[in-house]
Order: sequence, then structure tokens, then C-alpha cells
Amino acid sequence: MISFDGVTKRRGSRTVLTDITFQAHPGRVTAFLGPNGAGKSSTLRILLGLDHASAGTALINGRPYRSLRAPLRTVGAMLDGSGAHRSRTARNHLAWIARSNGIGRRRTDEVLEQVGLTTAGRTRVGRFSLGMGQRLGLAAALLGEPEALVLDEPVNGLDPEGIRWIRGLLRSHADNGGTVLLSSHLMSEVSEIADDIAVIVGGRIVAYGPIADVTAGHASLEDAFFALTGTDRDGDAR
Repeated sequence: MISFDGVTKRRGSRTVLTDITFQAHPGRVTAFLGPNGAGKSSTLRILLGLDHASAGTALINGRPYRSLRAPLRTVGAMLDGSGAHRSRTARNHLAWIARSNGIGRRRTDEVLEQVGLTTAGRTRVGRFSLGMGQRLGLAAALLGEPEALVLDEPVNGLDPEGIRWIRGLLRSHADNGGTVLLSSHLMSEVSEIADDIAVIVGGRIVAYGPIADVTAGHASLEDAFFALTGTDRDGDAR
């Protein structure tokens, strides 16, 4: 399980996050939604040990990320695409990540096949399209066969076939008992896959719960989102 309990982040006199509290449970897909600049990335960076909270805790299976001995075997994460150096090949990029976590080389080829990049394994990342970079980032997240997946905008740059594929992958991961926490701007996709929703606005959680509860009284998740965030369909504040 992934849990945030009272997470607050201050930068100087500015409070970026205030009392962030919600959970992503095993067997469920939890979507983390909010306008640009609402605090989604800051929250996920604290969870993954890339930043420190000023107060509160962000835990994976009851432990902070930095205390995990082989983190890839517990949680697979993708923030800001693949993160691969442009001069590396896809296979080399995955191979060094695997070695750093004590994962056998065979697993590199398995995840390349799983994300549809087998034929591109020897291609330098600098030649990848945005969608291919997303698939490589997903391959890195899947390397350790982790129980939890944390993905920031995982369908960004994917074509319709790719979006359908990742929808099935994440649904299968949750159905097999895994935990999925994802951020996304695509309401139609979130409504297809999410079990639970956490909505953040101005660094505060304004709604959290099963998708049916969050959308109650609204025609769609999109309508609920606009009502909760106080924005219109063009993203402007009302």
C-alpha cells in the first residue's frame, strides 16, 4: 500500500503542499488528479525520495522509499518519461538499472518485449519518439516485477493502441493484487481504469474516495473535476 499522512512541503515562506493525506490500496488503481501546478509532481517526488517533506510521511508498504534495499522490486516508478541518456540504447539503459538492483539480464529482454520495444532495443534513445520514450520508462518501472507502480502521465505521447495497451496492463496489475498510483490529465482514460480518485488543488486534497463517490451528482468525471478544481473546460479559473 502507498500512504500519505499529513504531508506538508514548504519552500521558504511558500507552502507548496498542505496536509496531503490519502492512500493507494493493493488491488486498486488510484488516480491522482489536479490542474497544472496543483502539487501532483511535488507529492510524487516526496514519495520517491527525490524531495523531503517538511512534515508528515509518505510510505510504501509502511516504509519510506529511501529505506528500501532494492526499491525496484517494491515499487516501479516513471516520472518525466524514461529519464534515459539520449546516447544510450534502450537495452543498455535498462541493463544498468537492472544491475543496480540485482536483477538478471534476462529480465531486460522480457520487459522490452512486454512494452513492445524488442526491435528497438539497440536503438539510441535520442532517436525515440515521445511514445517510445514513454514505453521505455514503463519498461524501467516494470523491471523488478514490483508490487506497486507509480506513474506520472503514463499515456502521454502514446497512440490509441498504446493507450489501450497500458490501460490493460495497469488493470491487470491491480487485478493481480498490485497497487497502482497514476497521475493523468486525460479524464476519459481515468474514468475507464480508476477505482479511486484523489483530487489536489492548490496543494490540498479536495476530494478522495471511490470514483463513484467523487463523481456523485455529476454527469461525468470531467464535470466533477471542473467543479472540484474551480476551473472551466479551457483550464481557466472560474
